[in-house]
Amino acid sequence: MDGYQRRTEKKKENIRKAAFELFATYGVEKVSVAEIAKKANVSPVTIYNYFGSKEDLTKSVIEEFFNTEMEKFNQIINADISYPKKVEKILFDRMELTKSISTDFIKSITDPGIQKLIEEWTNTKAMPAMMELIEQGRHGGYIHPNITTEAILLYFHIFTEAIQHPELFANVNKQTIIDIGHLFFYGLVGQPKKD
Repeated sequence: MDGYQRRTEKKKENIRKAAFELFATYGVEKVSVAEIAKKANVSPVTIYNYFGSKEDLTKSVIEEFFNTEMEKFNQIINADISYPKKVEKILFDRMELTKSISTDFIKSITDPGIQKLIEEWTNTKAMPAMMELIEQGRHGGYIHPNITTEAILLYFHIFTEAIQHPELFANVNKQTIIDIGHLFFYGLVGQPKKD
């Protein structure tokens, strides 16, 4: 890659970063290309030249965001730490992420092209990673062998939906979140029952 291409890629990266920060704070619909250009210190024409439209920029931003999150998720899955620590870290990361993103951003992603991108990403990247996490839990004896994968995925989904409401966790301390992680694994009994 020559100097021109490096500068171009750096500008694109700055534009995506600026767009993400604005989208995460105000939602996609409330942010204009002019605001993104100002924050990225480029002209609106540059954004159109690089991305074609606000919709295409939004897709690029979301795709990069998902890929970054997937990379973090895979690092946790492959880390040399206990299974409960992996799930705890995933939960903490999700909660921290949720605190930094406005609900307007999540709600404003209604474009059919973006919805298709999210669906495709979920099926090809997120679900295989979740299946790997579940298999690690089964293999380590943390997940009861009689619990179906469908039930586990629904449980994760319910938990993830709750986490996407930062107001629920606004005044929650770290120990409470650790306790929630414990509940996640062992329910109200507090620990696996020994027969």
